[in-house]
Amino acid sequence: MTTTFELTRNSFGRLILTTADGVVHEGVSPVRAFPVQAPEDGISLLNSDGKEVAWIDLISDLPPAIGALVTEELSGREFMPEISRINSVTSYATPCTWSVVTDRGDTEFVLRGEEDIRRLTVDTLLISDIHGIHFLVRDIRELDKHSKKILDRFL
Repeated sequence: MTTTFELTRNSFGRLILTTADGVVHEGVSPVRAFPVQAPEDGISLLNSDGKEVAWIDLISDLPPAIGALVTEELSGREFMPEISRINSVTSYATPCTWSVVTDRGDTEFVLRGEEDIRRLTVDTLLISDIHGIHFLVRDIRELDKHSKKILDRFL
């Protein structure tokens, strides 16, 4: 598939988008339309004013160099660790501190209240800590028995 734009990085590290008709947009930012359910599908490229200037159906459809730039920029902007195990909680009453294992290492965070655990699908949860950092539980069924038992107390 051919793209209708060119994407490069300037000497300051900002993304530059040039459309097929020659319009140049400096400082574009990729934003995922569906960051959890379909992270590689539906990427919007926004200009510095937040207006969409290009759309990407699938990252895999892009030429490798452009796809790498988009992926690199997204990974630098997004931070959503995936929880693979819940080691412990300080209390079953909130606020409480959770000790977890994520794909980015072991960490602790404070859960303000049960309302900060949002169900995205039947098996997917998004947990927000007191600092606004989101932790993803992609599939509750893949958690170990101990983690499920702790999580059940909050759901």
